[in-house]
Amino acid sequence: MPDRKPAFIIIGAVKGATTWIAHQLRCHPDLWLPDAEPHYFSTEYARGEKWYAALFEEAPADRIVGEKSADYLAHPEAAARMAGMVPDARLIVQLRDPVQRAYSDYCMLFRRGMVKDDPRPYLDGKRAAQSRFLEGGLYGRHLNRLLHHYRRDQLHVIFYETLRTSADKVVAEVCDHIGVRVHMTPQALSTRQNDSASPMLPLGLRRFLKPMRPVLDPLRANPLFSRLRASLATPVHYPPLTEELRAMLRDYYRTDMLVLQDLLRTDLSGWLSEIPQGGKVEARGTFARTAEIGRTP
Repeated sequence: MPDRKPAFIIIGAVKGATTWIAHQLRCHPDLWLPDAEPHYFSTEYARGEKWYAALFEEAPADRIVGEKSADYLAHPEAAARMAGMVPDARLIVQLRDPVQRAYSDYCMLFRRGMVKDDPRPYLDGKRAAQSRFLEGGLYGRHLNRLLHHYRRDQLHVIFYETLRTSADKVVAEVCDHIGVRVHMTPQALSTRQNDSASPMLPLGLRRFLKPMRPVLDPLRANPLFSRLRASLATPVHYPPLTEELRAMLRDYYRTDMLVLQDLLRTDLSGWLSEIPQGGKVEARGTFARTAEIGRTP
């Protein structure tokens, strides 16, 4: 069988619920994605094309293959690398209020014990402007870079805020963008992925058990093991995002959000305001449908 290459790629943003949309597509009988994020066009590019192609060898011959690596959107070289190998791929971008995205990214690493319990050193633009937490939310910059390599009609943008009220519509539009029949699994639509509210084992215990993961991970499906783990797990108490830091973040992202608003021809007033959540984000047509505006070379 000749090397298979992805026909569609979910490229980000990190902490934009890309795991959720990837789960919906894995439930589609005509599609196939690797279980793990390859990160090939970002951090794993040195592994080479043969390594990447091998990731899709298990896909049934009648399935359309794709992948999800949420760091592609913000990676400075990923767009050019993708265009060099899969210039016709359909790209899916899922965007979340950049302030909430940055804080969620911090919380993810806090949950893993990789950052300290004060978010300000990581989220203050004057002290950490080049950090992954802030760079990941500069959507206007990143999408402009993508448009140097892909046509507008190859990109489909999803807004995180629409998932709560229109999850079925989101899935239908993504299926249409990829070019497959609409298929939805009701249970999958309502299932949260990577739920930050889920209890976890204490950090010290997790670090102690880490060398034993190859032995312990296969036991996760064992009911007795699951009950034992649940009895030891506790809720994670995240350091809060203060109103002061929230305002600083919104100010940091304001110029880029205005660029994005013009680029997508979309009302981003909810993101631009000081409303922390649930603000108004209205897409007047998806990004894929703005092809008539003109194409970027």
